[in-house]
Amino acid sequence: MRKALIAATAIAAGLASTAMAADLTVGVSWSNFQEERWKTDEAAIKGALEAAGAAYVSADAQSSSAKQLSDVESLIAQGVDALIILAQDSQAIGPAVQAATDEGIAVVGYDRLIDDPRAFYLTFDNVEVGRMQARAVLAKQPKGNYVMIKGSPTDPNADFLRGGQQEVLQGAIDAGDITIVAEAYTDGWLPANAQRNMEQILTANDNKVDAVVASNDGTAGGAVAALTAQGMQGIPVSGQDGDHAALNRVALGTQTVSVWKDARDLGRTAGEIAVALANGTAPADIPGAQSWTSPGGKQLTAVFLAPLPVTADNLSAVVDAGWIEKDKLCQGVTNGPAPCN
Repeated sequence: MRKALIAATAIAAGLASTAMAADLTVGVSWSNFQEERWKTDEAAIKGALEAAGAAYVSADAQSSSAKQLSDVESLIAQGVDALIILAQDSQAIGPAVQAATDEGIAVVGYDRLIDDPRAFYLTFDNVEVGRMQARAVLAKQPKGNYVMIKGSPTDPNADFLRGGQQEVLQGAIDAGDITIVAEAYTDGWLPANAQRNMEQILTANDNKVDAVVASNDGTAGGAVAALTAQGMQGIPVSGQDGDHAALNRVALGTQTVSVWKDARDLGRTAGEIAVALANGTAPADIPGAQSWTSPGGKQLTAVFLAPLPVTADNLSAVVDAGWIEKDKLCQGVTNGPAPCN
């Protein structure tokens, strides 16, 4: 009980107790470590664990749900005290949660839903992210033909985002101002798949597309590449994650918005929660935790962080926060929005 109280107090202050975590190891199972943003998440997780005196081990599933299961088995065999899992497939990950639970190992479902009450859910408000994406695109293009480039069909976040987008667009659809001419899931969230989908949609619609609601910066990059090949760069395109390449596209005017989910906050919080859970803190006692009903009707304990839409109007925010250097943000930009002007 004393250890749990100390851990809860430490995490509430944004710190973990070095003395208590010195013998702890936290394992992280990444779905695919190739995406730019996960390196930022990892650095933040490592920083939180280092501050707590806990060790870090990890594995990269390389976009394979089968490999992720074996990765988790390996991490468990290494004696981890808590697991942070970025699930490749929210359904296929079930046996891994079971295996961890059987060993008394706490599980944090990182950024993507694991629809299991035994996994603590940590993410940003993805429905609101979808709303932010659609609002920014609709403000730029209130009428015309819309394309929806969705995320991976195996990731519940794809549908959370799509739901938020629809909430915002429904009024304009009902009014006859916009028409969704096509939508497609993007297997594995891979930019190449998004580009191929976008190319096919442009061909099928004779390039009569006025806006693209893409669900993250990788899929936005694929969509922009397809548009650029047709001389259509500059039509509104959304994204999320605050990828450096995407923020540069916002500065260049080829992407309208990147909803910034500060991965440093998410990673740090994940590390702190993992340490607290490993030390016996009850999930409901984690600061900011709430009971949340999943789309599958299950009661999960969750923490939701707040995102920020970054457009040409507030690009300075990511520079001021140290997320990206001005030179990288403004590469190739002349007479662009602040701070690239």
